[in-house]
Amino acid sequence: MTNSPLPQDIQDKLFKSATAAKDTAYVPYSKFRVGAALLTEDGTIFKGCNVENASYGGAICAERTAYVKAVSEGHTKFKGLTVTTDQDDHVSPCGICRQFISEFGPASLPVYLVNAKGETLALTLGDLLPYSFALEQGQKYLM
Repeated sequence: MTNSPLPQDIQDKLFKSATAAKDTAYVPYSKFRVGAALLTEDGTIFKGCNVENASYGGAICAERTAYVKAVSEGHTKFKGLTVTTDQDDHVSPCGICRQFISEFGPASLPVYLVNAKGETLALTLGDLLPYSFALEQGQKYLM
């Protein structure tokens, strides 16, 4: 499945959903709010926010929250992902999230990073993780 850039109206919906998710972030320690919106193949949007924990390893990022919600509802094919923060710079998914997202690929998945000013940086999953690790019949391969 090859994804192309999403139409502007869909990008706008994802941005609004990611912003709404960011508003529900539980970040009493870092104060670093992140929101994500994930578009499934059938047009459903799943929102995710980061949820921290006093045991830092127990925290979960916004991107993985959105993916876990979608997968737990039976979705495994995706058309786009938007990530937003309160930062002036664009913030990309962390390494664990990049690897997690790559499980569901494809490398052409549009990923939109939106900063606090509402400016969008459009990338693909392949841009974020060009040599992802995957298993195929017990073998490693690159995207």
